[in-house]
Amino acid sequence: MTQYVMDYIIVFVLIVGITALMGVIANGIGEKIFGGSKRKEHVNETKRTQAGWNLVGGKK
Repeated sequence: MTQYVMDYIIVFVLIVGITALMGVIANGIGEKIFGGSKRKEHVNETKRTQAGWNLVGGKK
């Protein structure tokens, strides 16, 4: 019975892990192929919004 439970847990982890990785990989491929010139649109907009903000914390 213990082996059955261990097999079940291993299969469950593999299914969830593979599903999560497939989403990340598909998103990366989609951005590279279909992203075009707007690939960094959100990053650039965030940088424009944060321009001039004071840095807080950390060491100088």
